Amino acid sequence: MAATREKKRLGLDANLPFDLAAEKDSAFEFKEVFESKGYTFHLPPTAAYELWIIAAKGHSERERRLASTALKRLNAWGIKPFDLPSLQQSIAEQFARRLIRCGLLPVEEMNDGLILAETSLAEIPLLVTSDKHLLDIDETALRLAFNDADLLPVSPVHPRRLLRAM
Repeated sequence: MAATREKKRLGLDANLPFDLAAEKDSAFEFKEVFESKGYTFHLPPTAAYELWIIAAKGHSERERRLASTALKRLNAWGIKPFDLPSLQQSIAEQFARRLIRCGLLPVEEMNDGLILAETSLAEIPLLVTSDKHLLDIDETALRLAFNDADLLPVSPVHPRRLLRAM
């Protein structure tokens, strides 16, 4: 039974907790549906860091407030931030650079590559995101990049798409 629970893990990009803080119905619907199906939610270190940066230096007071609320409410929403040992963080950095070199991500989206790699290293196969840079990556090329790096493939998927799949 424990192995089944392990398969029901979803990685989250920073935008889902941000949407929960903004009280978007779609974010709460997503969370409730997947919780009811036994899924757990996990926030990669770089996604947590992005929320922290927005809380400290966001472009607007509203943005800073929402990011701060998201960080404070993670536990209440059942979102589990995770950390990785420094060796795995180095692997994540190398993978993110590989995605940029291959043209799968623009240089300024290094964090997106880190989030993908961190999710992979935590052995979570799906990353829930509404980030266009992640959603637009060619799936075949991304899978090859993961295979070449000897990492578990991670599929970026929009929350609405996952809801439709249920």
